[in-house]
Amino acid sequence: MTTGYTLEQLSIEQSVEYRKVVTEADVHAFAEMTGDTNPVHLDAEYAASTSFGQPIAHGMLTAGFISAAIGTQLPGPGCIYLEQSLKFRAPVFIGQEVVTTVTVIDINERRRRATLKTVCECEGKVVVTGEAVIMLPTSS
Repeated sequence: MTTGYTLEQLSIEQSVEYRKVVTEADVHAFAEMTGDTNPVHLDAEYAASTSFGQPIAHGMLTAGFISAAIGTQLPGPGCIYLEQSLKFRAPVFIGQEVVTTVTVIDINERRRRATLKTVCECEGKVVVTGEAVIMLPTSS
């Protein structure tokens, strides 16, 4: 799909899933791109001394999967990301699959905006929750 949904094509409770397994390469690439070199993400020996016991993925890497779901699926290409609230509820470990669900919870026709419930889960456990506000293009 080269264009996403228009506002008129959205409905309340419309939902999509985006799935991604977090790899060690993903974590290292994110650290390189952002400069976030916290050893809890990159140093297994250091991470073993923390309450996590092993390296964890950056919370914002996990949140990036929300952006991927929004930008590629719902509403998809053409939408503009305006806001995102996030609550990090549990760690994501290397090798875990993150299942991201984005669900339409409100549509503001006058402002051409949609509010989306955003949830990331690993192995059935919620790891990130939030809400996004998206601006949608006009119909062609």
